Formats: sequence, structure tokens, C-alpha cells
Amino acid sequence: MKIDILTLFPEICRAPLSESMMKRAQENKIVNLRIHNLRDWTTDKHHIVDDAPFGGGQGMVMKPEPIFAAVEDLQSKIEDRKSKIILMSPAGRRFDQTMATDLSRESHLIVICGHYEGVDHRVIERLVDLEISIGDYVLTNGAIAAVVLVDAVVRLRPGVLGHEHSAIDDSFSAGLLEGPHYTRPAEFRGWKVPEVLLSGNHAEIAKWRKEQALKRTKQNRPDLLWGAKNQDVEPQIDTD
Repeated sequence: MKIDILTLFPEICRAPLSESMMKRAQENKIVNLRIHNLRDWTTDKHHIVDDAPFGGGQGMVMKPEPIFAAVEDLQSKIEDRKSKIILMSPAGRRFDQTMATDLSRESHLIVICGHYEGVDHRVIERLVDLEISIGDYVLTNGAIAAVVLVDAVVRLRPGVLGHEHSAIDDSFSAGLLEGPHYTRPAEFRGWKVPEVLLSGNHAEIAKWRKEQALKRTKQNRPDLLWGAKNQDVEPQIDTD
């Protein structure tokens, strides 16, 4: 898988994506991640990437020329020129685990990081395949959001996580939050691990985990419970 990130702030992306699993994924050739400075595709001596909006208004808008030039240049180096072009924008579709899974199956992603008041809308109309937001809030720039997207996508590629089934039980993978986990010691400051987890009865453990996932989802993210109807355990759980 190849991922190209286009940003005005490469270092914001480079540091977090050079650690832990992201570092190993690159070292093991699972993903070819390249982080580019969008200013490299400008043609003026001052490397200008923004201008005032037509019609007036606050802030500046990212110009279309360097974005189109960058994307077309990167696509020209891909054999079949098939790329999924993403714009990180607070006006985009909200990112979730299903979207991350879909994107992990792509062979080439080009991620454009928005900034200022956004990008010239012709970029969205004529170039971008998908606008993505990581949440209902506004960040300083899209590079921060791009790091979140890339991490969520790359970890789903085969061989990135320590165990091939590690991502299956993640929160949101089954439409619910993940249930609680415990480790040694079995008793800490008088607080004991639930007996069922020490029983060795895998069927009861699986049932308990499903119940706890539903309970946790009801407490923290009740909006997700529409998916509980597809679970084996009914969501009518007393959380008091």
C-alpha cells in the first residue's frame, strides 16, 4: 500500500508516523508512506499556496494550482494511476471504523491536508474522491487529522498488528465499544478481577464480554446501540 500526504506542515505528520507500529509497518514494507510539502509544487518564488476568497470574508483559501499539480504528479508515478484522493476537512464525512476498513483495502491513498479557511472548491468538485472529518470540531490544520486517518487505516493492513485477529475485537469493529480488560494481579488494593475471567469457561467469558461491551456502549456511546440488534446479547442491560 502506498500513502502520500500533502501538507504545509510535514513535521506534524512525520514524527507520530515514525514511531511504534507505523514505523514497523514501513520498515517491513507493508506500507510506503511519503510525506510531502505542498509548497514544492508552487511555481512562484515566494511559494504562495493561499489567497483571499472571492466575495470577501475572513481568512485565506488554499489555491487550486499547487494541489492539482501535486496530485497529478504523484499519480503519474503510479503504474495504473488508480488512487483514492482524500481531503481532510471539518466539512467532510465523519471518519469511522468502517471507513478505515474500506480505505485499508486501497492500493494508493493521496491525503490532502486542508488549512486556513479550506481549499478552493474546484479541488473538491474536480479532484477529490472523498472528504473526511475526524470529528465535529475544528483543528488548526488537516495534518493532525491526516495522522489519525493514516494510523487507523495502516493498522488494519495484514501484518501490521502483532496478531492477525487483533483488530477484530477493537471498539467499533462490531458496532460496539470494546469491553473491559484485566491483567495480573488478580487482586489489587482489594479490587478483584471478575471471577468469570478466571474460570476458564470460554463460553461464559465470551458471553460476559459481550454483555460488558453492550453495557459500556450504553453508558458512553448510546448512539451506537442501533447496531446491538445484530448482536447475540440483547441490549436491555441495567447500568445502575
